[in-house]
This record gives sequence, structure tokens and C-alpha cells, in this order.
Amino acid sequence: MPWESTEEELVELCKPFGRVVNTMCNVGANRNQAFVEFADQNQAISMVSYYASSSEPAQVRGKTVYIQYSNRQEITNNKGTGDSSGNVLLVTFEGVQPNDVSIDVIHLVFSAFGFVHKIATFEKAAGFQALIQYTDAPTALEAKNSLDGRSIPRYLLAEHVSICHLRITFSAHKDLNIKFQSHRSRDYTNPYLPVNPTAIEGITQPILGSDGKIKEPESNVLLASIENMQYAVGVDVLHTVFSSFGAVRKIAMFEKNGGMQALIQYPERSWSP
Repeated sequence: MPWESTEEELVELCKPFGRVVNTMCNVGANRNQAFVEFADQNQAISMVSYYASSSEPAQVRGKTVYIQYSNRQEITNNKGTGDSSGNVLLVTFEGVQPNDVSIDVIHLVFSAFGFVHKIATFEKAAGFQALIQYTDAPTALEAKNSLDGRSIPRYLLAEHVSICHLRITFSAHKDLNIKFQSHRSRDYTNPYLPVNPTAIEGITQPILGSDGKIKEPESNVLLASIENMQYAVGVDVLHTVFSSFGAVRKIAMFEKNGGMQALIQYPERSWSP
């Protein structure tokens, strides 16, 4: 199966031959295989026989899919039930080096599903990983179901990174202990948490402007704090204001420490005001 294919596409391929009762995607050494369980064995035989004799192979997203029998009698998987879920996700970033995906990009991607309390990134044998803490388990479950097996949008990655797959499971942690704000860890609930100077220096050397003062690193994503609101400010209002400086790609609003904030993303850094 193609990397980017979804469970829904797999079911769509199989349902002409019978009722699909279970699936398991992204298995195998290269995570490019899938299992499908039909309600009846004859339905599985029908599908295999059809494509074995057909001149047109099975395809998903324009790529050929090879179909054969499995020696499994049934599929047993752990598709997040309420018993195994929690408010902290363990995310593995596949196909990238530790510094290829910034903590700001991680925050942007996962904030689409709710307020992210804390993020801690680290390196293990499995590769570059992160613990992401949400307010509650339902929010974490929604993020997991939406992002597991997907890829971070290409425009959010550095130029030398071609693709970054997300593998997500639930963590046993309930509350992450973040001691410093740094490029490897953030606590978005505590703005007074000290910044780790060593960690900041590890990101990059300070950039000096023509006046000799340190310039703030540039990004195509802006963080706006909305204060002293005299009327309701929504996404439409922000889009109108920030579109004056260029095409706005995305806007995400969230509440933090009793106030409203927003992330505004432009196509590239040169558009940012």
C-alpha cells in the first residue's frame, strides 16, 4: 500500500467484494502492508480470484496494490479504546533527523485539535520522538485518530526534508514535567517558566542586524496575542487584518491563560508583516 493511503481507501477498494469487518494498516518492515478481514471467507476468495485473473491490477492512489491470502484467521489490533487512551501522546517522526522538525511546527500541527499544554522532544532507538500533552483524553484521541499514519505537510518542513511520517500511540504519562522552555521542550501553560540558555544556544548562533542588535529569527508563522477586545474577534476578522500583508494560508485560534491567541501562517517568510 502507498505510504499516504488511509484505512477508508482500503475499505473502499475491498467493499465491492463483501462486508469488511476489520482492518490493520501500516504493518510490515516498511509499513506498506495491510490486512483486511471480510465477514465471510468466500468474500476474500472472490477478491483474490478477481484480481488474479484481471488485466487491470488493484490500485490505490494510482499505485498497484498486490493482494494475496493471509494465514491469519482474524485481525487483532489495538485501535485506541477508552481503556488504553490518555491525555498524552507519544509521537514518532519517521524519515527525519532530530533537528529537521522544530517544536513550533509540532505545536502548530497538534494545536489543530485542541489546546496543547506541554511538549517534550527526545531521541530514542526508534528515532526522533515527542510527548504531547492535551487537556483531556478525548482531545488526544481525536488527534491520534486524525494524524496517526499521516505526514506533516511538506510546506512546514525544511527544504532538505522530503517527507515526515507520524506514528502515534498513547503514553502512560499524565502530566509532563517541563523544567525549562527550550527548543526541545515547552510548557504552554506557564509563561513564567525559565528559558534554558544552553538549549537556545544549541539551536543557532544569534543573528545580528545592521545596527548590531540581535534579530528575532524569521518564520512564516506568526503568534498573535489578542488583548483588550472591544468586540468579538474571530477567524474572519483576523483573516481580513492579516491578508493586508499577503495571502494567509491558515489561522488557528486558541485560549491561553485566560486570553486569546492565534497562529497565522503565510506561504513563506517574506509575506509576514
